[in-house]
Amino acid sequence: MKKSDINFNVELDSQNIPEKIYWNATDNPNEGINDTRAIAIGVWDHYHRGTLKIDLWTKDMEVFDMKRFYIELMSGIADTLLTATNDKVMADAIEGVCGTLSKKLDEEIKAAAKEA
Repeated sequence: MKKSDINFNVELDSQNIPEKIYWNATDNPNEGINDTRAIAIGVWDHYHRGTLKIDLWTKDMEVFDMKRFYIELMSGIADTLLTATNDKVMADAIEGVCGTLSKKLDEEIKAAAKEA
């Protein structure tokens, strides 16, 4: 059986706030450790029938980037949900929310650019 490892390393400041996040995976097409500004990991706890989450982001993660990150995560969840359950109604509902949030974010970015 083939195995694949995914590893995360987080550098914390004195108050345990992430300063740097690095990740690497056995099947990573980019060799070496990669840095990122945010990670979101969800694990299904089948014993308690609930989700365990780890959400981390660095001090230098921009607010607009963070919002885009979560909109794209939600869109990816819609795709996965459709593939895993074939529930097009729920997937389309999630994508609809993502579309609304993307438009709102684009408006926020334009407004911020005008203020700058």
